[in-house]
Amino acid sequence: MNSDVMKLPALSPGLDIESYLRILGQFPILSAGEERALAIKFTEEGDLDAARKLVFGHLRFVAYLARSYKGYGLPYEDLVQEGNVGLMKAVKRFDPSFGVRLISFAAHWIKAEIHEYILKNWRIVKVATTKAQRKLFFNLRSAKKNFNWLDPQETLAIANDLGVSSEEVSRMEGRLSASDLAFDGSPESEDDGESSAPAYYLASDAPNPADLVESRDVKRRHAEQLSNGLATLDDRGRDIIQRRWLSDTKATLHELADEYGVSAERIRQLELAAINKMRTLVAQEEI
Repeated sequence: MNSDVMKLPALSPGLDIESYLRILGQFPILSAGEERALAIKFTEEGDLDAARKLVFGHLRFVAYLARSYKGYGLPYEDLVQEGNVGLMKAVKRFDPSFGVRLISFAAHWIKAEIHEYILKNWRIVKVATTKAQRKLFFNLRSAKKNFNWLDPQETLAIANDLGVSSEEVSRMEGRLSASDLAFDGSPESEDDGESSAPAYYLASDAPNPADLVESRDVKRRHAEQLSNGLATLDDRGRDIIQRRWLSDTKATLHELADEYGVSAERIRQLELAAINKMRTLVAQEEI
């Protein structure tokens, strides 16, 4: 995939994140059939417009997933941008024959890009979080080039030179001397049943965004299928299904039989016929 064709110049989250999020709401969520058709067009025919539609249809998921990483102290706009890169990589690699939705496949790639961005920026964010700390950070790194651990005299000399207290110099020295941790930890720490890796104490207790979005997508699809199925029924069949299955106070076969002037067995037959008709429609839509 040419890198130029997948750029999103009109959808840069770095300019105005609120406007960007509002724009995302204008892109329709793709149905399973639409998604599969677009994926086939792209993988088999190289249709770049189909690839764009797949990306645009899932940008809101990236923004939703990136929100769970806001506690890392990194700009939300950058997290979204990195997640978008992961989404485009997922679209490039997605095979519709996998039998899964793109949203499930893309979650790995989106998270991988966000994790890589966090890993590249995590230590500097924690070492210096204020303007004063950043100034001390860079100056102390330069001053320590010819030193190992500072003794009290050296600490005092650097503190005087930089116009800060000796305690601040010592704290920053400790931060600079600390080694980075692997985000996911090491196999040895996992075997011990304990780990100080960021993945353990930075993990969110909130439900997995991928699962939430997938669940919402399934509910929406089921609601659409139910609505489409009811629309194919005649008035009597629709009334029977709604009152027997969809009403808070469900009608009995005998109540409907008295109302329509037929036997309860006839109502049961009409109900079964309506259900089978709706099931057939749903099965056709899933193909």
